Amino acid sequence: MKRKQRINNTICYIVLILMSIIWLFPFFGLVLQSFRGESGGMVAYLIPQEWSLKNYQFLFGSGSNFMKWYGNTLTIALFVAVLQTLVVICVSYALSRMRFRGRKALMNIWLVLGMFPGFLTMICLYFLLKTLGLTEAGAVPGLILISVASSGMGYYVCKGYFDTVPKALDEAAILDGATRAQILVKLIIPMSKPIIIYTALVAFMAPWCDYIFASYVAFGYEKGYNVAVAMTRWVWTNDYQGFFTRFCAGGILVAIPVTVLFMCLQKYYVEGVTGGAVKG
Repeated sequence: MKRKQRINNTICYIVLILMSIIWLFPFFGLVLQSFRGESGGMVAYLIPQEWSLKNYQFLFGSGSNFMKWYGNTLTIALFVAVLQTLVVICVSYALSRMRFRGRKALMNIWLVLGMFPGFLTMICLYFLLKTLGLTEAGAVPGLILISVASSGMGYYVCKGYFDTVPKALDEAAILDGATRAQILVKLIIPMSKPIIIYTALVAFMAPWCDYIFASYVAFGYEKGYNVAVAMTRWVWTNDYQGFFTRFCAGGILVAIPVTVLFMCLQKYYVEGVTGGAVKG
């Protein structure tokens, strides 16, 4: 039995190693191409013959708007992460701890609406934002508004986590004279650190990778682009062969914040998902 178990473990490790190599190979190629110094765009060989930092120097130089695009994306992601987390926490707490007329109907309606793809409302939302002056030059606040306004519908996981916190603690705090707001801030939130970090991380990643709706809202206004839209238009409207290595360098810089956040908060991310999946 031990020999059979060792053989099974060895096979599993080999399969996992092969899967890891296949999964990491594109990222490895992206890193190598970002340091390629020779011109000519995409080539048949993977390892650069000439190593250089000129692609990164171009991104940080005055001849590129990459830092403006990067700043737009970072601004949107940070505001959405903070505001969306606050909204989700408040909605989840109300649905988890309070009982009021129409509560279940509201939850069911939100559940049904969440099944429809978000891009079905793009045209409607675009004209609404255009009326408010939140397109093109106002694309950044427009994207923040849209991401935060609909965030209450993503209460499912957070509410499930709040349901695992014993309600007897709330009752004891109420007997001591605490208000609902004090219970949330001083009792529930400190005990729900994993789900709060999970919510903030998911909220940060969504606008960081957004392309479809961001391209509609910016609508050709270059200074209102985020990195996803800008780098795509970059290789479409310019010389693809000349901008390929710069595109790879930009992709590395875009991936760094999300990778660092996920690696630092992975423990809380897993705890938040598993804890919120216990109850609905």
